[in-house]
Amino acid sequence: MSDGTSLLSPVQMGTFDAEGNYIPRVITEDNMVGTDLTDLVGNSVLEFEDGDLVTGTVVKIDHDEVLLDIGFKSEGVIPARELSIRNDVDPSEIVAMGEKVECLVLQKEDKEGRLVLSKKRAQYEKAWANIEELKNRDEMVKGVVIEVVKGGLIVDIGLRGFLPASLVELRRVRELQPYIGKTVEAKIIELDRNRNNVVLSRRAWLEETQKEQRGDFLNNLKPGERRHGVISSVVNFGAFVDLGGMDGLIHVSELSWKHIDHPSQVVAVGDEVDVEVLDVDFSKERISLSLKATQSDPWQVFADSHAVDQLVYGRVTKMVPFGAFVQVGDGIEGLVHISEMAAHHVESPDQVVTAGEELWVKIIELDTARRRISLSIKQAAEGGEVSEEYREAFGSHAYDTEGNYIGGFEYGEFTPETEAQAAWAEFATEVVAKAPDDENSEGSEGSDVEASTEPDTSN
Repeated sequence: MSDGTSLLSPVQMGTFDAEGNYIPRVITEDNMVGTDLTDLVGNSVLEFEDGDLVTGTVVKIDHDEVLLDIGFKSEGVIPARELSIRNDVDPSEIVAMGEKVECLVLQKEDKEGRLVLSKKRAQYEKAWANIEELKNRDEMVKGVVIEVVKGGLIVDIGLRGFLPASLVELRRVRELQPYIGKTVEAKIIELDRNRNNVVLSRRAWLEETQKEQRGDFLNNLKPGERRHGVISSVVNFGAFVDLGGMDGLIHVSELSWKHIDHPSQVVAVGDEVDVEVLDVDFSKERISLSLKATQSDPWQVFADSHAVDQLVYGRVTKMVPFGAFVQVGDGIEGLVHISEMAAHHVESPDQVVTAGEELWVKIIELDTARRRISLSIKQAAEGGEVSEEYREAFGSHAYDTEGNYIGGFEYGEFTPETEAQAAWAEFATEVVAKAPDDENSEGSEGSDVEASTEPDTSN
């Protein structure tokens, strides 16, 4: 009789020892000896806290959220607003299916039992550490311009860095939209984590990278020389000129020989100009320029082409208690003192002239040192030599060889074509009408002489 061991497989049943004792089949290995069951259960279930960093795989992309497999009982969800520091982005532009993404836990469970995650805040935490280190080493950051805001640009440097408009270039730029999408390098000039504030300066980076070039440029720039440039910016106090290596400033006082209220009356951005170098400040790296120095001084031009006792036509620009100012050229004004307004006594200038009135005046003084012109209305009424500019305008037939007006209007020889000509015609006609008749005067004098020389025949 068999011992029965051949009828049953050891795999199906237990076994017997040499003495015939039964040994039950081992169903599973006991690997829990000495282990606390509570600990094993706890280690087999993932637990997260707010603020934890987790890494997962993108398993779904929707227009308003992205789902992430992080080995939790359910997927983690990244709301679209938490994907990037950029506003209103398409999630598919930020992540791809199957991509590994690191996120920060915002909320352990939403109403669907999912972890709420943030990709941008995980990047933000890492970026802060990196930026603080760069700031301490006085190094530059690099990022893409993602937005134009009031007063400047937003640069993606892992967080939102603010680049003021005044610090985008070496000179202030007004149009910021073209910078969108461009990668820029900048220096960190302000860092405040409590206020979530990072201020950048691209100008500081440009200044450092161009410092050597600027030094060479300044060394080759000499006061008194003339340079060609382009107006790069117009401000209240003047205009900046791009000289092809650095910007120089034309102060408002150096833009024009005549008074102007604002630089925009003379130049505009993009204008090509020739300027004279006035001064080069090496310590402050400043260049002072002049536009008017490249142009003729209208006052000197006037002084060179006019002389004392000449008659000129002008317009009353302003009245003061002691007289009236009359514009006699482009940006050229002279004073008619109250004592030179009329032959009779004048209490107030408005008794003789009004602002805006046009009239003839005589130059009685040209002070080139003080750039002052003294004029007279009452002496102009006595007639005299007319300045060359008006002689050319009226025609030589109206004047004698000394330049004195001899008429011609009343004979139809000359027809006034301008206000100045008409005014002179009226004025000159009045002067001629008041003057004594030379022929009659000579005749009278001759008669008197003849009468006195004839012999007395009355007796």
